[in-house]
Amino acid sequence: MRVAIVENMKNTPLGALGIALEEAGAEIEWFRAWDGERLPSDVAAHDALVVLGGEQNARDDDTHPYLPELARLMRRFEEADKAALGICLGSQILARAYEAENLLGAAHEFGWKTVGVTEEGKADPLLSALGDDFTIFQWHSDTFSLPTGAVRLATNAVTSNQAFRIGRATYGTQFHFEANTAVVEGWRTEFKATIERNEPGWLERYPEIAAKNAPAAEIAGLTIARAWVRTIGAEAKLQAAS
Repeated sequence: MRVAIVENMKNTPLGALGIALEEAGAEIEWFRAWDGERLPSDVAAHDALVVLGGEQNARDDDTHPYLPELARLMRRFEEADKAALGICLGSQILARAYEAENLLGAAHEFGWKTVGVTEEGKADPLLSALGDDFTIFQWHSDTFSLPTGAVRLATNAVTSNQAFRIGRATYGTQFHFEANTAVVEGWRTEFKATIERNEPGWLERYPEIAAKNAPAAEIAGLTIARAWVRTIGAEAKLQAAS
């Protein structure tokens, strides 16, 4: 199982997703696009693609000129019926790849929030084990319209398109399901000034907030991560059978 990981800024660890990939024995290859590294040139070299979050927006081509190519790459993985995943910014780039509208500054969420599962989501492999709703970590200001042909899987009052699927196994999640306790602990140290500026008082209240929300989010995040990794294995089985 060969998985390409595209990093859009430093300090975006895999967290729960890394745990699930390690459990599956995946071979991971990193592409640090933010640091000038080239993107994968051929979808045949990998069984799956992951595009992580970042501080830029999905239309920030002037400062991050690789973004149009990355959007095309995500679409090529989907068209090849390979598993693809966009998290936060990654989901916004995926929406862009399918001509959806990127809504900049339209949906600010930070911290652990409740996300509802749609009826379609309850029947989808990614979220079917989570019930009606779940707690998960958020950190975004942008959102997007639902791409034509996509299935909305999760929603809440702030961000209507919290998760969606295109085709068999291409997913976008606006929320950070990978952000387990270890990841959030790292972020609150690394991005202390940014958090205090955008969410005054959150850092001071962190112990209480984390105790209330982090355990449930950790379970939900790992459940989602394992479910997505299984879609890679499902694709491999389909290829072997054909």
